[in-house]
Amino acid sequence: MKRVFLDPGHGGSDPGAVGHGLKEKDVVLDIALQIRHILDKEYENVEIQMSRTTDISKSLRQRTNEANAWGANYFISIHCNAFNGKAKGYEDFIFSGLSDSSQSTKYRNIMHREIADGISLQNRGKKKANFHVLRETSMPAFLSENGFIDNHSDATLMKQASWRKKIAQNHVNGIAKALQLKKRTNGNQKSDSLYKVIAGSFQSKEKALNRVSFLKTHGIEAFIETITLSGVKWHRVQSGAFSNRKNAEAHLKRIEKIGIDAFIIVLS
Repeated sequence: MKRVFLDPGHGGSDPGAVGHGLKEKDVVLDIALQIRHILDKEYENVEIQMSRTTDISKSLRQRTNEANAWGANYFISIHCNAFNGKAKGYEDFIFSGLSDSSQSTKYRNIMHREIADGISLQNRGKKKANFHVLRETSMPAFLSENGFIDNHSDATLMKQASWRKKIAQNHVNGIAKALQLKKRTNGNQKSDSLYKVIAGSFQSKEKALNRVSFLKTHGIEAFIETITLSGVKWHRVQSGAFSNRKNAEAHLKRIEKIGIDAFIIVLS
C-alpha cells in the first residue's frame, strides 16, 4: 500500500497569490481534490490524505507533522505562482539539500515530465529550494507551481475547469509512474462521480461570505467558488467534496441541522 499526502497550499486567512479575480488557495484546492478523486477511483493499493479539504488555515509545521506521523510515501504540495504580472509558466521544486541521485530527484524527474506536457504553460524547468514542506518532510517531497496567477494568460487558463482537470490528471500520471501504482481492473473500479456539497449560491458575494462565516461558527469549513451561469455570476458556497455519496449525504444532513438549505452536485 502506497500513501500519498496531498498538500494544497495556503488556505483560510492566507489566500496565497492573488490576481485576475483568483486566489491561489481556491485554485490549488480544486486541483488537489481532483487528484485525490482520480487516484482513489482509478488506482488500487493507494491511500490519500490531504492537509486540507476545505478552506481552512494550516501552518507549514502542521502539514509536515501530519505527513510524517502518517508515514506517507510521497508528499506533494500544490501551488500557483505570482511575481510581476509578466512572469509566466510552470516549474517545480525539491529540497535544495538533496543530491541528484536522491529518491526525490528521481520522482521529480518523472513528475516534471508528466505535468509539464500538454498544459499550455511555458516550462520554466526543474528547481531546488529550501522550502519548509520540502525540508521538514521525512519522505520524498515535491512542490509544483502551476502557473502565475497574476499573469493574464496563465490566469485565463486557471479559470478553466477543463485546464484544472488536465493539471490534476497530469499530476496523477506522474504519481502513478513514480510510485508504480497499478490501475484498477474494470470489475474493481470505484464510482466515477465526485459529490460536492453546496451550502448556498448567491449573486451577492457579501451574502456568500456571511454564509461561510456562519458555517464556521458551527465548526463547518467552507469556501466560495465563483461560477457564471447564463451570463450571471454566482458565488457558490462549497463545503466539502466526496467520492462516496453516503459521506456527502451525511455532511449535507449536518449542514441542514443548523438550518441551512444545502444540496449536492454530482460531477462525473
